[in-house]
Amino acid sequence: MRSGMITIHLDGERMEVTEKSTLGAIIPHHPPECSVAIIRPSTQEQAKTGTFAISTTAGEIAIEVSEGGEDFLKFPEIVQKLALHWGDRYATAFGPFPSPIHPSRKPRVYERGDVILGCGGYEPARSYLIFSKSRHSADHGADERGGVFAKVVSGKGVLDRWTTGDRITKIEPVISWADTSRSFTTTNMSLVIEDGMQIVTRINVIAQGYTTERITTEAAGSVEHMLLALRSGKFSVNRVTSTFILDSRLAGTEDIEPEFRRPRREGTVTVRTTGQLAGGVYIYRNDVPSSPVHDVVGQVVHGIELVKLAREQDILTLSVLPQRIDLLGLPLNRAKEIATAEKILLEVDKEEGERIVVSQDPGNTLDVLKERKVVVTTAPLEKVIDIELDDEKAPVSCDIFRRITGLKQHDAGMIPVFFKFDDVILFRSTIPSGTKINPENTPKGEVPAAALAITNDSRKGSGFVGVRLSANKEFGPTSEPFEGTNILGRVIDTDKLKNVKEKENVYIRVIKR
Repeated sequence: MRSGMITIHLDGERMEVTEKSTLGAIIPHHPPECSVAIIRPSTQEQAKTGTFAISTTAGEIAIEVSEGGEDFLKFPEIVQKLALHWGDRYATAFGPFPSPIHPSRKPRVYERGDVILGCGGYEPARSYLIFSKSRHSADHGADERGGVFAKVVSGKGVLDRWTTGDRITKIEPVISWADTSRSFTTTNMSLVIEDGMQIVTRINVIAQGYTTERITTEAAGSVEHMLLALRSGKFSVNRVTSTFILDSRLAGTEDIEPEFRRPRREGTVTVRTTGQLAGGVYIYRNDVPSSPVHDVVGQVVHGIELVKLAREQDILTLSVLPQRIDLLGLPLNRAKEIATAEKILLEVDKEEGERIVVSQDPGNTLDVLKERKVVVTTAPLEKVIDIELDDEKAPVSCDIFRRITGLKQHDAGMIPVFFKFDDVILFRSTIPSGTKINPENTPKGEVPAAALAITNDSRKGSGFVGVRLSANKEFGPTSEPFEGTNILGRVIDTDKLKNVKEKENVYIRVIKR
């Protein structure tokens, strides 16, 4: 190493930086509000644990080797070329490669997470690195001691994801970070980097049912909810326990159809399907049994350290594969570009003029990717009305409006015209039972022209949405007194409203300020 330089690991990659570099200098483009994991070196802990990180094409795992087991892992030129050779419900084997093993020809009982050196046909020249996926008894061609030289201590969920074509890409020793007094999350970009530090900036998740070779749809609906909840690329840590971290931003929306219930391993991502926290997204820190109210929707393949060190109120950078395919609200030309990039056949109802996508079938990303086709319905641009919503002053009312129009799930929504008179247009959608519309952002003095509002629970017409095309000092956009009116925002395309008819469905898009 050159003088004045130190060595660190940034998201698993070894790199040299100048002494006294700050965190901000290492990751200058990292979102300032998002925490990163800092793992300070501890030579004593490292010597005791003997932990190694194994990167594979399906994700990362960490193994802790027993005494003497390190000898096998000192040959990366062999280990790092290993491809998955066979796998079943009990174990997965990478290889073959030559080893000095002396097979005992006896079956042994193996536990989930055991890492075994065995061989095929009792031939040491055809040795395999075998990972036990569940408790089982087998003769893996191991030595007299059973061949177990290590245990998987992190990333066990990856064991269940391995399939044909996967391979080991890298293996290297890591420093233990169990001591949280030396390991923590931070947003302090002025933190001075130390020699041997590990820095983890992001979490990468692969959705349940998604691989580059094959798409399955056993959890397509729940996965779509996860993609919606995490579409900002950020995970808000609203709750932390020893078992999981929770992002509850979409919790309490509505029950989700149960689809895929499996044991929740370390790094498993789930969506809760019922209860007050239905719609919440969970990432697990430890293994726990399956639950009738949790659908498995994904697996962390990078950044489990960030999950384990996260604290309440942290915001974490997170990405999911695949990206969500939601064409609603997009100009047709943009939808065509996305379909072309994803190599998906796009079937369109009409082509003439400027058109906006207002529905798609299938609606779920995994279904679209599996079928390689999507059918879209469009509306002429003059039929799509742009609005602004004031989430800062009326967060609850705007959230209700998004739910009843479909804007919670998509960039384009729909609401039927109920009544039209003078300069007022009233809309009416079904309000879910139990929804409370308390007074919020009620007007004072005068309601400006083009204001958009919803009637609150103080009036009999609770839930009506309205627009008034002219200013008024007495009544709100739904023709209710000010105390019964919650201002949501404003309509930008008021000229388009003049042509709408009663019982007609109006398409809307939210324009962000």
